[in-house]
Amino acid sequence: MVKLIAGDKGKGKTKYILDKANAAAKSSDGVIIYLDKSPKHMFELDRNIRLINVKEYPIPDFNVLMGFICGLISGNSDIQTIFFDSFLTVAGLEGQDPSDALDKLIILSNRLGVECVVSLSIDPGQLDERFNEFIELSC
Repeated sequence: MVKLIAGDKGKGKTKYILDKANAAAKSSDGVIIYLDKSPKHMFELDRNIRLINVKEYPIPDFNVLMGFICGLISGNSDIQTIFFDSFLTVAGLEGQDPSDALDKLIILSNRLGVECVVSLSIDPGQLDERFNEFIELSC
């Protein structure tokens, strides 16, 4: 299952996704992963959440990010949820239409049974209508 948190920059998406990740860590028996563009939020996350600073790895675009995600999941079948903060930046999609990337992420999530919570710095109205059912919060 994919959940989208969409809205313009500075609207509180990161605080929301941090709170959601921490709540998941308290109620989950599985592994929680938090992908971000920096280690800035390390001390705001529950100690049981694995924060990965994606900028430490050579990930220039979404296709490479997908390979990275698949590697994480194949290496640990206990991964239950992956949180993507600043998804457009992490995936190298700033200024681009994220539709194809979101479609692939939805397929991956459904196929492997890993929940993906995605923070997008984009006005929800700019997303294709087919993603409306995945929007959990729009700000």
